[in-house]
Amino acid sequence: CYASYLAGEKDKEQKKFENETQDGGKVNLLNQVSGTNKHSPTIENDLRTSRVAIEDPHCLYLLGVVLREQGRTEEALTYFIRSVSKFPWNWSAWTDISSCCTTREVLKGLEIPEHWMKRFFEAAVTLELQDGEVALGKYQQLQKEFPTSNYVLAQLACSNEQVGNSDEARKQFEKIVKSDPYRLEHMDIFSNMLYVQNDKAALSYLAHHVHSIDKFRPETCCTVGNFYSLKKERSRAVLYFSRALRLNSRWLSAWTLMGHEFLEMKNSAAAIQAYRRAVDIDPRDFRAWYGLGQTYEILQMHYYSLFYFQKATTIRPYDSRFWAALGTCYEYLNRLPEAINCHERAESNGDKEGVSLIKLANLYSKIGEEDSAARCHEKNVLRNSSNSTSLVPSLLFLAEYHKRHQQYGKAQGFCLQLLTAATSMSHRDEANAMLRDIQSSMASANVLE
Repeated sequence: CYASYLAGEKDKEQKKFENETQDGGKVNLLNQVSGTNKHSPTIENDLRTSRVAIEDPHCLYLLGVVLREQGRTEEALTYFIRSVSKFPWNWSAWTDISSCCTTREVLKGLEIPEHWMKRFFEAAVTLELQDGEVALGKYQQLQKEFPTSNYVLAQLACSNEQVGNSDEARKQFEKIVKSDPYRLEHMDIFSNMLYVQNDKAALSYLAHHVHSIDKFRPETCCTVGNFYSLKKERSRAVLYFSRALRLNSRWLSAWTLMGHEFLEMKNSAAAIQAYRRAVDIDPRDFRAWYGLGQTYEILQMHYYSLFYFQKATTIRPYDSRFWAALGTCYEYLNRLPEAINCHERAESNGDKEGVSLIKLANLYSKIGEEDSAARCHEKNVLRNSSNSTSLVPSLLFLAEYHKRHQQYGKAQGFCLQLLTAATSMSHRDEANAMLRDIQSSMASANVLE
């Protein structure tokens, strides 16, 4: 049965590239439609009717693979669980169970016998479900029992990266490269981290290093693609992400990264196709959902982007970027109360973009809640005291606000700060005019007293 399955897979791959080859022999990956294994019905029938096969853990696993390919995920999950119950050392089966656990509820509902392999599985699924703190604890415990395992160290690095401990994650990845220089697993994730940190020298070294080991690995192609992306060479980056997908058409990060590149190239249609392929492979990929939201936002299709941003926030509810994007989307749709709620969530989660606080202030002003707007502006002044340019709108608002409330001392203080912070003559003139009005009002108040 397994030989038939492999033959069917080989035939499927050959037909896919033969049928989808366009443009002078170049493979159009975006237009490829996933085929089916022609031997699947026969394999399923043979495995179900064989008394020996239905009790063999490897045959049960193969039956689960065939059923999953047909879209019968729940039935496939049953056979994967039966397989690991009989033979818990098949990590491929555990990985396929993980791909079926798209929510925490599904994970909690699994009935799997206790085994030390189950702990690796639970840690991996927890990490995939974006529960970084819990995953970090699980992998720290596993590292105590498997101190020399580079797999555990790599997963620990991924957990640290997920919870924002980028420096610690980088040290762990560098330790892996030093202890096992020929290891390519997780190197594409390491390259993503270096890309975000904008470390061209380190990413260049890593790209040359993995390319010298094996240039025909998806991890290598994604790493090199990230290197060219950081250099703004978009076409070459897309070329390497495409190579990764030719090597493995279900390589999730390649689809997502290629979508990012198409978005930078203003090719919205191709970006949407790439992101959709990513979420088809793994609905837990928050980057692809967020990318779809950004693409439709650029196309000014705000109801579409609203749906995709909501998906991203559901998967990763503690990421301030997604709440800020969702709030901006609600603002475009003139749904101001929802926009305020979203920006408040972004602010409570750290506001990595640094935009939610000033947007909250503007939204409160729009709905007439000036006291709340003033609190936001005051918080912005305290937070960004070193960046005087970004304080100008807040200082203007606060000076006018306290002037209206006859709090002339505070209003005068903000006007003086505005004179220091303002870079344009119009703002300085406005501050000087307001300062004269405040001083005049203060003088009149003293006369009346």
